[in-house]
Amino acid sequence: MSGRILTLQRQARELGRLRTGYTDTSGSKARPVRSQTWIITSHAEHYVQAAAEVWGGTVEKWQPLGNGAQQWRVITETANLDAILPPGDPLSQAYESWSKGGVQRRCDGMTEGVSDQPCLCRQQFGDNFWETAPRDAACKVTTRLNVILPEMPDIGAWRVETHSYYSANEMAAAVDVLKGSIGEAALIPVRLRIEQRTRVANGQTKHFPVVAVELRGGTAGQVLSGSVQTVAVGRGAAAAAIGGEEGQAAIEAPKPAPAGPTAEDFLARARAAATFAEFKVIWDEAGQAGISPTEAQTQEMKAIGKRLKAAEEAPPPAPDSPAAPAAPAAPPTEPPAADELWMKIVAAWPGTTSELQARFAQEMGGVAPDSASEAELDVFLQRLRAGDFNQPAAAPGLDQPPF
Repeated sequence: MSGRILTLQRQARELGRLRTGYTDTSGSKARPVRSQTWIITSHAEHYVQAAAEVWGGTVEKWQPLGNGAQQWRVITETANLDAILPPGDPLSQAYESWSKGGVQRRCDGMTEGVSDQPCLCRQQFGDNFWETAPRDAACKVTTRLNVILPEMPDIGAWRVETHSYYSANEMAAAVDVLKGSIGEAALIPVRLRIEQRTRVANGQTKHFPVVAVELRGGTAGQVLSGSVQTVAVGRGAAAAAIGGEEGQAAIEAPKPAPAGPTAEDFLARARAAATFAEFKVIWDEAGQAGISPTEAQTQEMKAIGKRLKAAEEAPPPAPDSPAAPAAPAAPPTEPPAADELWMKIVAAWPGTTSELQARFAQEMGGVAPDSASEAELDVFLQRLRAGDFNQPAAAPGLDQPPF
């Protein structure tokens, strides 16, 4: 093209951010909160409103920490976003340290770029400094991925930023394989998914989210065999990089067929539920999965829930009735593992997961659920069952389908 500044970098305008958590400032001390679903923020209200119409949630004004301009935010109801990797390299990574004055260090693991010196964290804390260094003492691994959201208005970049060590490894590998096999100039349809992980190390069980980049509209065999089409991006074309017409459909289709459990799968689990608490966990999971059951399936789910709840609320038989002799008391057992305790807490809690995490930290002296010991989880569960503290409103009924 003529009439361009040759030394000027051209890049898409950033429309907003895709986040996996937020900062809770309601208490005396700000604390980070992890989200089970995607959080979308932008300076433009109509972008966030469009996101809420597609992925659910309530649009609200949002003030970032610091002196940044007020923005808009929606905490969506989905852990999956269909996106497109733009041409070029959409991924950037570095070990970074920030202060109120801006970035203080930006390192590639070997050389710190601001001071042009060898990696300072590696010298001070060793090769595995991201694990061995005290909290906030070393640079954080920072991964940024720019994507296009085909269901959103306007053309521009939406930035995903994560400080997860596992996300850094896996996202880089996924982008390198796709771009290396398909081509730098291709538009590649992907799915961004918040995947919940559990890690046990040094006697502690930690729960944490990882951002996964998944291929959609094609197969791994098509990519690895090199049998895909790489078409340059052009006006009206934005042609498919994967599998010809199949890949084109993956880019253009606003709502591809969802993967994962079906309504019949959740219904089968509900039929096998033995308690109302177990049924409620299945009901909530069905809502989070965004399934679309038929009217008959919805009615059967409601009937199962009402039957189990009625059975638990039924009065015990009168003392003089010929009831079966009571079974001997079960011998005491060891407290269940942390994961099992947490599932019981989730089943007994009548509110949302975000409310539960906030209440747990409040009741347990600021300890987050993912870093709590088995003893702390067990104490919270017993207090929850005994009703020792005020809970949110009673659990929702079964008047609405789980979606």
